[in-house]
Amino acid sequence: MSIPHVVACHECDLLHREVRLRPGGTARCARCEAVLYRNVPDGLDRTLAVMLGAAVLFVLANAFPIVGLEVSGHRSSATLLGTVKTLHDQDMTSVAALVFFTTFLVPVIHIGAMLYLLLPLKLGRVPESLPRVFRVVQSVRPWGMVEVFMLGTLVSLAKLSHLAAVKPGVALWSFGVLMLLVAAGAAWFDPKALWARVEAVR
Repeated sequence: MSIPHVVACHECDLLHREVRLRPGGTARCARCEAVLYRNVPDGLDRTLAVMLGAAVLFVLANAFPIVGLEVSGHRSSATLLGTVKTLHDQDMTSVAALVFFTTFLVPVIHIGAMLYLLLPLKLGRVPESLPRVFRVVQSVRPWGMVEVFMLGTLVSLAKLSHLAAVKPGVALWSFGVLMLLVAAGAAWFDPKALWARVEAVR
């Protein structure tokens, strides 16, 4: 006689018996309605695809200027890391550290860790230190705030447009698409499917 799997709600700890879902279905907690798990067809492959795209866009977002300004014939542009350096040079080290951590370091760790988990599994082998890297992914995910950075940038551009000619750079568009890809990857990623793939590879 097989023992049914039990799933604990990560919000209220209520225990549920695991049920089979139709493709695209979602299981929610009976008490707080938090999402317990999903059945996303090819969810891991989709997550890997968007994370590969996110890695490329992240490189572009940091290699090109976010925005260019032109005032009285004088032009200037700024990159993300250049902005962090400027904040540090203007004695706003705490703000610079926060921007660096939430918009550069955390996305690097998140995207890199996801690729470290998913790419070897796609190639048919289990990555070393998988449980540790998985915990890193779960820990850093809430700290990624690219969307907050984008909102602040758009508000700043709206105000600067009255003072100077504003030209959005490649990095700004890259950050916008990056934000969507990371959100899609988070929606498609299913830890249950990850562990099932690990067992299948082993």
